[in-house]
Amino acid sequence: MKVICVIGTRPEAIKMAPVILALKKEPGMNVRVLATAQHRGLLDQVLKFFSIKADIDLNIMQPNQSLATLTARLLLSVSDVLKAEKPDIVLVQGDTTTVMAISLACFYQGIDVGHVEAGLRTWDMQNPFPEEANRVITAKLCQWHFAPTEGARVNLLRDGISEDQIVMTGNTVIDALMMTVNTDIDLDIELDESKRLVLITSHRRENFGKPFSDICRAIKELAIRNPDVEFLYPVHPNPNVKKLAYDMLSAQANVILSEPLDYEKFVGAMKRAYLILSDSGGVQEEAPALGKPVLVLREETERPEAVKEGVVKLIGSDYDQVVNNVQELLDDKVIYAQMAKGVSPYGDGKAAGRIVKVLIEQYCQ
Repeated sequence: MKVICVIGTRPEAIKMAPVILALKKEPGMNVRVLATAQHRGLLDQVLKFFSIKADIDLNIMQPNQSLATLTARLLLSVSDVLKAEKPDIVLVQGDTTTVMAISLACFYQGIDVGHVEAGLRTWDMQNPFPEEANRVITAKLCQWHFAPTEGARVNLLRDGISEDQIVMTGNTVIDALMMTVNTDIDLDIELDESKRLVLITSHRRENFGKPFSDICRAIKELAIRNPDVEFLYPVHPNPNVKKLAYDMLSAQANVILSEPLDYEKFVGAMKRAYLILSDSGGVQEEAPALGKPVLVLREETERPEAVKEGVVKLIGSDYDQVVNNVQELLDDKVIYAQMAKGVSPYGDGKAAGRIVKVLIEQYCQ
């Protein structure tokens, strides 16, 4: 059996790595890794950590390219690869432009697609943009839908996907987390061990402009109010994020701005954190398993399970909401304990094995 595993961004690499490693252990599997490099440097670090090498590297990213340009370049480049490789199935992960474009290229050539982390929905095509459209389009083009949760499975059924094409697996991000969390990790960042740490990530497209400016203002205000707390923000390299973050926050003594952390160091930072302020989807899945409260800088989430469990809270990007919600967790030990109870609604660390089992049953009998 020949399978191509596609990775474009750092989150895709993290979540696909357990699947790639599990496939490579199986006899008779010809596993090819295709990197589109939608996030070049961030992607390479994850591959190195998991000892995975890209067999095909499209190196597709260009500075400030539009979504239309990225999609067109992906579609053309991947079509040539598929014609040369002739895989039995292509595995994609998540909801990036890489995922959507490659699924479309496979559809045009009659190649089966398996979608890892299928079924996430907000039911709002503009939020998150363009991820909701990417995953809705991908769902219509796939043969196999590997749903991380029961809620995702129900979403797929609601979207008209046949039940016999859906397999509930858990989320592979928990597989990756369990492979990483027990390692001894040095952050290489000077932190005051006597102070509580607020870990911050913010980079999503829908927060560009005023929302991100409000988030930075809120972080600055919180840092001024709480000199006994440190705020660690590994800043995404996107110029829409980096310049404003440094302009607004670099002068604040207890705000530490750093380059993006390697995956294992970011896991170490989550372990060290008192609470996490983030617009990341992956953090919403990982942090609850570590017992860390997450305040989500978004108005909606396609990961409602942790919200229902009370360990993740949507607060949006409004200045007052950010300040008030973070301050509440810093001040109120009872409310903090309610959010820091440590649950993992996204899996048991065995998702990759379930995906591989399906592929063997369907393509290797």
